[in-house]
Amino acid sequence: MKNLGVKKLLVAIDGSDQALDAVRYIKNMLGPERVQVLLYHALRQIDQAFWDMGINPMGRTRLTEIAAWEAEQRKGVEGGMVHARKILEEAGFDGKAIRVELHPAKVGIARDILFEAQSGYSAVVLGRWGVSRLKDIVVGSTALKLIQKCQDVPVWMVGGKPEPGKLLVAFDGSEGAERAVDHVAQMAVGSSFDITLMSVVKGLGGPGAVHEAIFSSEDEKGLMAEIDNEMHAKLDHAKSRMVAAGVSSERIQTELLTGVASRSGAIYEAAKRGGFGTIVVGRRGLSRIQEFYMGRVGNKVMQMAREMAIWVVS
Repeated sequence: MKNLGVKKLLVAIDGSDQALDAVRYIKNMLGPERVQVLLYHALRQIDQAFWDMGINPMGRTRLTEIAAWEAEQRKGVEGGMVHARKILEEAGFDGKAIRVELHPAKVGIARDILFEAQSGYSAVVLGRWGVSRLKDIVVGSTALKLIQKCQDVPVWMVGGKPEPGKLLVAFDGSEGAERAVDHVAQMAVGSSFDITLMSVVKGLGGPGAVHEAIFSSEDEKGLMAEIDNEMHAKLDHAKSRMVAAGVSSERIQTELLTGVASRSGAIYEAAKRGGFGTIVVGRRGLSRIQEFYMGRVGNKVMQMAREMAIWVVS
């Protein structure tokens, strides 16, 4: 059955250039048809304890500075909201399908986004870096918290200005990878990007590796051939799921890389070499052990692909 449902995106806007690049990524990747966008921000506020200092003559002198900081923060975010809406409307998005929500943080910025995202959104979209890139050494603090905690809704983390035309799905045959396939299919219907489903199989090791004491060279060849056949079958099945969801078969390619030293490195290098702007990973792979809040391979890819968009699908 074809999935013709509406795509609902929650886009975190913080007044940064990277947030606007994330908005441009959406309009280039998806186009305006059957897309609803919420431009969202929970305003960070000075802790109430600072305001309580107003009862202290020494603290009272700082209240004007605190109020000015909060006003400047709101002004920057409001300007970002206006700019983001303009980007989408000029690309043909229906103004009625674009909502803006700006309010003081109730619990915390990331947790407020999480709470809102659970009300039926297809994905949460945000820039890799916020207004202060220097403070966000690995990934922005809000982005990292969302990837760690947003286990019910896919998170799209946009770094730099990624090319929108090609999307690579890191597929290992796990349940998480199948959910990633279904999410990509939902987003692809009515859009124009091309998709490559890629499986990467590590080699058993170099000369002197432990496996040599267990397997003969013929055994190893037989084992790798068996793995190849299994993964090809799983890739074909994943492609069939996408076609059944309404994605044109001509837009979907499958690729199997075997004997690599590093799965994450191979995925990233293939994305760079092939001109992919987006990599999709499942939150967990075949292992059910939670490693750094998402699959080990996915986490490494996220750290390497700093100028790409990474979709993390639970």
